[in-house]
Amino acid sequence: MTSRKPWHIHLGDLPPMFLESVLLAIPLIVFSLFLNSRTVAPPTEVRVGTMTSSAVGSDVGPNQTATNGGEGLIHPAVSQGPYDRRSRLLPDLITGIGAGIYEELVFRLILVCLLMLIFQDILRLPWKNAIMFSVVVSAVLFSLHHHIVVVNGRVVFGDVFSVARFGFRTMAGVYFAGLFAIRGFGITAATHACYDIIATILNTFWLGD
Repeated sequence: MTSRKPWHIHLGDLPPMFLESVLLAIPLIVFSLFLNSRTVAPPTEVRVGTMTSSAVGSDVGPNQTATNGGEGLIHPAVSQGPYDRRSRLLPDLITGIGAGIYEELVFRLILVCLLMLIFQDILRLPWKNAIMFSVVVSAVLFSLHHHIVVVNGRVVFGDVFSVARFGFRTMAGVYFAGLFAIRGFGITAATHACYDIIATILNTFWLGD
């Protein structure tokens, strides 16, 4: 748009882009399952966390109550019945989609580009080092965002900190940053949203029961 070149929306491109986003979300689901298998002992009931902050009240996080949001590891579910979980399905889906757009806008489209400006143009670091630092810093801040957030102008604590949850979210941030560099903002935001959608559906109809 800034180049003033003509552009058009091709509706035929949307289905393959959606399918690509779903496929790109699957590695994070598998990674969650793998980490959970190493941290949660059977026969504990497990769930998949969504990529949203606990301060906004989305899906449950690993080893925490279902009324708090969180992302990442599959974790022990709390004592909520199927009706309670399914009654929250639509709000959780909407929250997940919103988080996919909002968090990718802030932590990838804005923050990564800003960090590249600082590291490469101001600090004059080599291009590869600037990319590496930008990805790592943005991923760490993305993970911290789920533990310390600002609500109504006040700093509040979100999800309870644990090395496993923080590590997963940091790795997810690296994954999304790499995806942003390769495929751009649209696919990255859609992949983030698709992960939350898949996690919410799995929690509601399968893993949570």
